[in-house]
Amino acid sequence: MSPVAHDLARRVGAAGHEIALVGGSVRDALLGRLGVDLDFATSARPEQVRELVAGWADAIWETGIEFGTLGVAKARFRLEITTYRSESYRRDDRHPEVVYGNSLEGDLARRDFTVNAMAVLLPDHVFVDPYGGLRDLAARVLRSPGRSEDSFSDDPLRMLRAARFAAQLGFAVAPGVVAAMRAMSGRLDIVAAERVRDELAKLVCGEHPRRGLTLLVDTGLADVVLPELPRLRLETDEHHRHKDVYEHSLTVLEQAIVLEPPDTAPDLVLRLAALLHDIGKPKTRSFEPSGRVSFHHHEVVGAAMARARLSALRFPKPVVEDVTRLIELHLRFHGYGTGEWTDSAVRRYVRDAGPLLDRLHRLVRSDCTTRNRRKALALATAYDELERRIARLSAEEDLARLRPDLDGNEIMRILGVGPGPLVGEAYRFLLARRIERGPVEAAVAEAELRSWASGRGVPLPSQE
Repeated sequence: MSPVAHDLARRVGAAGHEIALVGGSVRDALLGRLGVDLDFATSARPEQVRELVAGWADAIWETGIEFGTLGVAKARFRLEITTYRSESYRRDDRHPEVVYGNSLEGDLARRDFTVNAMAVLLPDHVFVDPYGGLRDLAARVLRSPGRSEDSFSDDPLRMLRAARFAAQLGFAVAPGVVAAMRAMSGRLDIVAAERVRDELAKLVCGEHPRRGLTLLVDTGLADVVLPELPRLRLETDEHHRHKDVYEHSLTVLEQAIVLEPPDTAPDLVLRLAALLHDIGKPKTRSFEPSGRVSFHHHEVVGAAMARARLSALRFPKPVVEDVTRLIELHLRFHGYGTGEWTDSAVRRYVRDAGPLLDRLHRLVRSDCTTRNRRKALALATAYDELERRIARLSAEEDLARLRPDLDGNEIMRILGVGPGPLVGEAYRFLLARRIERGPVEAAVAEAELRSWASGRGVPLPSQE
């Protein structure tokens, strides 16, 4: 990054301002994980920065300029250049109040954690570390530069960031930070849902999501942002035993991560589905006379709950729909192990999963957390067999593009009608027949369609 960073520093310095590489960029450089996103802090005001990079930057975006940040694209790097500042939330306002500062040290003092409060002044490479961030980085611990209570009062989102960094970096969180999170968890209410969503998504997609999620639950933050998760810790007694649903869900998440394709980005949809797949259990738990515990239709209830929670957190609609669908379908396989599925059942399984089929495979396999080796082997063997049948039928019938034996134009010709609801009904009837008995000749499908239409009293044109 040196050519870009030093060229920028020379331009800023020539105008009488200072600039430094700061925060996560310094931390990640020291950890050997620096990417193409670079963070800079400067004494120049945003308007001055805009003038200094005009004609030099490949592109400029100003979406954060009201908060003192200018975005710049240069070569392969994305730069965020922010004026020295302090910011805090008022007691009941979801938007931070920004005040520009005058020094690098003052800017670092407002940072969330010491490992993010390090800087390198450019172009002279002066390392600035007033709060012992390098020491804490070596110890792999998150600590606040000042009092954690003050830091979290100024910006409550920092509590979620602590959990996110624990998940991403695998760091421990200092006891004082944990205590402040526990005491101030309710303050998170004032933070906009979109900002909470972004932190939660990064946490779930981290290398160690269990660490972050456990911290959220143990500090009470999950009660504010994801209350369905701590509610999974269902009470048990000596008469009504069942697995720990909370621990089971975290284990399913970890097992799903292992099944993600190598060298690909973390799969947010799969991970959210794994984490939330059983959130319907607390609402559906019932105790049977035999002493067993049942959770009838928890997948349906859980899907509705997941839709409501993810929508409230402003996740994109495709993410909400895909996670919801996976939760709805995650128990479907368990009917396979108790008896041989017909080919039509296999077709319906593939049809209902659609483009989520590979994710559904991973979710179902991850959902087995039993310590009974024989039971685990039986489930894995049954699913292996199901996947082989899907592969065979796919090769024979192209299940990924399953369609009726007659298309819409042929349906209208046979029924003698134009576009309308009747054509849609006929299409769905023929699709159901296709799933049930496999492909047939067009003449057979036409006879089925005519029989269906006659049963509904639809007048048919002559076949002559």
